[in-house]
Amino acid sequence: MSQPPLAPTGADASASAPAVELRGICKSFGRVKACDDVDFVLERGRIHGVLGENGAGKSTLMKILIGLVLPDEGSIAVDGSPVQIHDPLAAARLGIGMVHQHFSLVDALTVWENVALGEDGALRPHAVRQRIAEIGDRFGLEIDPEARVGDLTAGLRQRVEIIKCLRRDPAIVIFDEPTSVLTPDESQQLFSSFREVVAVEGRAVVLVSHKLDEVLAATDEITIMRRGAVVDRRATADADASSLARAMVGRDVSLRSEQAAFGLISESDDVEERATFASSSTPALDLRDVIVDGPGGVRLLDGISLRVGPGEIVGIAGVEGNGQRVLGDFLSSLVPATSGEVAVGGVPVVSRRSGAMAAAGIGVIPEDRHDSGVVLDMSVAENLVLTDPSRIARGGVLDTTAMASNATRLISDYDIQCSGPDAPLWSLSGGNQQRVVLARELDQQPRVLVAAQPTRGLDVGAIEHMTRCLRDAAVAGVGILLISSELEEILDLSDRILVMSRGRIVGEMARGDADVEQLGLLMGGAAA
Repeated sequence: MSQPPLAPTGADASASAPAVELRGICKSFGRVKACDDVDFVLERGRIHGVLGENGAGKSTLMKILIGLVLPDEGSIAVDGSPVQIHDPLAAARLGIGMVHQHFSLVDALTVWENVALGEDGALRPHAVRQRIAEIGDRFGLEIDPEARVGDLTAGLRQRVEIIKCLRRDPAIVIFDEPTSVLTPDESQQLFSSFREVVAVEGRAVVLVSHKLDEVLAATDEITIMRRGAVVDRRATADADASSLARAMVGRDVSLRSEQAAFGLISESDDVEERATFASSSTPALDLRDVIVDGPGGVRLLDGISLRVGPGEIVGIAGVEGNGQRVLGDFLSSLVPATSGEVAVGGVPVVSRRSGAMAAAGIGVIPEDRHDSGVVLDMSVAENLVLTDPSRIARGGVLDTTAMASNATRLISDYDIQCSGPDAPLWSLSGGNQQRVVLARELDQQPRVLVAAQPTRGLDVGAIEHMTRCLRDAAVAGVGILLISSELEEILDLSDRILVMSRGRIVGEMARGDADVEQLGLLMGGAAA
């Protein structure tokens, strides 16, 4: 593959020193080489995209630049001067800021209190609130500074993370999957504003993302990593989605979900296979007039009624924060219904009883796997039996041999990349953590699978694997309720599409009749 030359070295470097220059960066975690002799150059006035599969080393490289991880070998220069970055404070003094993929917020504090955390000098609440408003206006990130972070949706929490970074006015900004919980309009506005700032003020921006269309639209150049090494560099103007995906995973991959946004996908064979299941008179999942009230009597779900047939994939589309997470939590037995009825395979479920949904045959891929899907400090084997450890217990005591055997089987079946059953879950990439959740839920042979944001934060290879598993489960007769803020994903997978707004179902259409413009209007709250 053609690779544009790196920035000059030696005598020529001082005249045109890049904002950041990483040379020969190596970092290993045990036997795994996360970064293998990586060179990376970031120029001022440009947005640089970094692509790669989960576990390719891109986040490790950025953590080295921000001081969260120390390299085993290599050098770092900022504006042509060699530097040592031992911690995030040292990075901040050099004008480097990072928006992390996973939230680092304190739920009990307000937005402005979280933004002010870590600031030097006297606390000035009014100045912090004012700065939050200024950043919100400039970058389309409006938010109430007095809101308690624990009450915010994932999208709004991401805004807080971005504002925390921008408040310090960094000259070098690293975005690690910043838009995975933002709407398309929010993402577009954010990077449209940043392109202007980068060009006018000479800032340098790194965008680590799994969204190929986002990288193609927002960046000036792209570096692609695979298995810890840089495998390609190219100007964005010379790139396209297919070639980028091929470089990321080392083979051709399906980009059906990318094409779905443009209406290019025809009905596939697996939809026809599922038709006999979906026409069954007894739905796999039947919700009738479900109402969920939150603290203070706030109505979170307002009379939700829906059906999912065996083998049918029903997509729930909508802008985040309109009840989708509450619906997923309700079907996980995490929140009780104020009123309404639930039936699984025609059998009523007492929804207020803890664990009743799982016992009835509902498996769940939660919206935030770290929050309610896995325990990072537990092993892969332990996480694979987390929801029902009785399966491998003898006389109330866990059978470690059976647990290891179960894990070995699922690791093989779902191609989970790890060192073995005893590997701590935190040592796995995000895509492999999601495979653990999927393997555990499908292994229990559920009647219904609730897949909430199942591909969030995953690269194209992991997305391809996840969507194939969901289709295979549907072909096997599992009713799937797909909750996703990615409209392309909804259009790609669903047989029927329901739209949620303000806790209600406001529209329904068959996949073949789906109109992107009408879906967008419904998602924005327009009347059906």
